Amino acid sequence: MKETPEKSASRRDFLKLASVSAPAAVAAVAVSGTQAEASVVDPSSDRMQDTEHTRAYFETARF
Repeated sequence: MKETPEKSASRRDFLKLASVSAPAAVAAVAVSGTQAEASVVDPSSDRMQDTEHTRAYFETARF
């Protein structure tokens, strides 16, 4: 009688799981109930605007 090896996770199983879990994660974020805040931008200004986006960029660009 042949012994069957334990079933290990294959690449195909991983891809199946990834294709199901990615949309579920997006749906969970969409339903979370938080609202995005719009920033007020002055288009006539020649200076860079101080927004949450620019602050996040500068935080990640620090060395």
